[in-house]
Amino acid sequence: MSICYGGIILVNREVAWCFRQRKGIRIIEPNENLAKAYIIKAKSSLNTMNAALQIKETDWVLTTAYYARYFALYALLMKLGIKSEIHDCSITIARLLTKQRILNKNLVTDISQAKQIRIETQYYVTQELKQPKIRRNVESAHKFVLEIEKTIENITTDQIKNARTHLKHISSITKLDKEHTEQ
Repeated sequence: MSICYGGIILVNREVAWCFRQRKGIRIIEPNENLAKAYIIKAKSSLNTMNAALQIKETDWVLTTAYYARYFALYALLMKLGIKSEIHDCSITIARLLTKQRILNKNLVTDISQAKQIRIETQYYVTQELKQPKIRRNVESAHKFVLEIEKTIENITTDQIKNARTHLKHISSITKLDKEHTEQ
């Protein structure tokens, strides 16, 4: 379900759901220090991923490949002053950031696929991934973290302001809709 007014979709259901969750999307003060700390965590995950690759621990390679991406994305969110403790909500925000030309759609596709691969290998015993696919995932994780780092370095004050204003607007629409549906 989307929030509509006069037949126009104002907020999609995923974004609305995330704003309604206690640990979903929250607008906080931008925090450069936390952004840097999460980039360090992303790089640490890349190091762990590389070590797991050397000893052929596929599950851990794929898990840490995803978390490297996630920590890098979270670093960007901290730079923007956006908090989300639900992974799907963080990825939903990333989708919104593509519409504002802060992120490339390929990055969102990449982290979404990495999350799905992590879930499949971590929680289900399915057929084993082939080494070339694992290597591509590893290479992609490195590129993802580098790309997010560049985005954090190059993002402008206006882009941060616009992203925050857009999310505040969505939040207010979501709150109004919640009040309306509770009446």
